[in-house]
Amino acid sequence: MRIYHSLAEIPADFGPCALTVGNFDGVHSGHRQILRRLKAIADTHGWKASALTFDPHPTRVVAPERTPPLMTTPVRRAQLMAQEGVDQVLILPFNREVAALEPADFVRELLVKRLGTRTVLVGDNFRFGHRQAGNVELLAELGRHLGFETEVIPAVKCRGRVVSSSGIRELIRAGRVSLAARLLERPYALEGEVVAGRGVGSRQTVPTLNLATSAEVIPARGVYITRTRDLEADRQWNSLTNIGYRPTFGASDQLSIETFLLAPLEGGDPRRIRVEFLARVRDERAFPTPDALKAQILKDVHTAQSYFRRAHAWIGRACISC
Repeated sequence: MRIYHSLAEIPADFGPCALTVGNFDGVHSGHRQILRRLKAIADTHGWKASALTFDPHPTRVVAPERTPPLMTTPVRRAQLMAQEGVDQVLILPFNREVAALEPADFVRELLVKRLGTRTVLVGDNFRFGHRQAGNVELLAELGRHLGFETEVIPAVKCRGRVVSSSGIRELIRAGRVSLAARLLERPYALEGEVVAGRGVGSRQTVPTLNLATSAEVIPARGVYITRTRDLEADRQWNSLTNIGYRPTFGASDQLSIETFLLAPLEGGDPRRIRVEFLARVRDERAFPTPDALKAQILKDVHTAQSYFRRAHAWIGRACISC
């Protein structure tokens, strides 16, 4: 996978390509349908499977009051696209100049001349150009004149709801991480540095890894079954994570994300981790004493261990049936 961060970095052989265009926040199951089709078309013709996305989100430039919190950074989006076989991604800096491009200019100058596009794949709600004046019908018309095919992929539905980035953000912020994982086709995750906590856990309850993250979408306060990965080494652990303000130890205005590993930590503390949210256990609440909290944590640990045993047994049965 090659990642380009400006038009100046684009090589002369970027095309010919099959291209998809969009924000792709979260790279959810609807996005993945487009990416899989993109890869199939590119392989059939010997083209490069390519994606064009933007940084910052276009609304931050044209309507800052409507800018959504994002689930994924542009680089993380590109990494997830690579899982579906995308060969190259252009993360185009979105500014006033790009926002001012008329739809025909956006397509002719950028998609055709600069990127060598032969086929464009987009969702049925795709809009482009100045004031989002372009739609899929105009894109197809421009393609007929400029020599590329347009393919529109219908929205993906799950349990009767259209899969969308905005809908998944709402699920995560409500703590419904299991359903969010189904729509994302992977667990939602937070990543960042492991930082020193206040030391209360190690002294009075259980030791934890404290995560400092720049993520914009945080699951609702509560306790979750999680999987924790070391981003600098090949290590991972089943875990239990609390998001909240530690009410048992007094009021705090600083949100904490504390992860307890269900297996011994060997080889030293990790410096950077990714915490994947699998299922919600309970709300965060205040306990009368640290001992009462510790007793509840041990119950939560038992719940998490049972969850992982069931998951392991299900995978084993699936493998046997294969």
